[in-house]
Amino acid sequence: MGVTVDVHEVFKYPFEQVVASFLRKYPNPMDKNVISVKIVEEKKDVSTGIIYRKRIAVCQNVVPEILRKSLCSLFLLNSENHLLSFGQVNILKVPNVQLEEESWFNPQERNMAIRSHCLTWTQYASMKEESVFRESIENPNWTEFIQKGRISITGAGFLNCVLETFASTFLRQGAQKGIRIMEMLLKEQCGAPLAE
Repeated sequence: MGVTVDVHEVFKYPFEQVVASFLRKYPNPMDKNVISVKIVEEKKDVSTGIIYRKRIAVCQNVVPEILRKSLCSLFLLNSENHLLSFGQVNILKVPNVQLEEESWFNPQERNMAIRSHCLTWTQYASMKEESVFRESIENPNWTEFIQKGRISITGAGFLNCVLETFASTFLRQGAQKGIRIMEMLLKEQCGAPLAE
């Protein structure tokens, strides 16, 4: 089935300042779930000026212990609900989860596109996000942020829906927390937001 998460925010700061804050956002004491973020690849296309970055984020596993225990001795089902196996499943017992983020920063067009997905649990879950930062249509000194995410869980039988609901709630709250962190960083580094 799957669930989607959509976020739209306008930061009343110029595009360059917002992107710089986004790239410095984690790790941050306001969000202890993100342990580290490491750039693993960065290159600039000299003909277009677009900067490509690939980052790996290590995050704490936030799946509640009760769900981890429930899934430890579970019938594993495929997408057609055919029995694959029965026994111990320790996939949710990992302490950390890895996410891969790719971004394309275009300073000439003043936009940055971002795609991210989960590297952990890929045989049971799919988590993908697509985001964009761009100059606001309302005011060229503001920056619009649009994010669309989708989460699908398979192989956990009747718990698929429970895990998807948890993931949806957690990601919505995480997106709002990320926006608050961005606003705090922008205010600290750039002062008050720009008026209309």
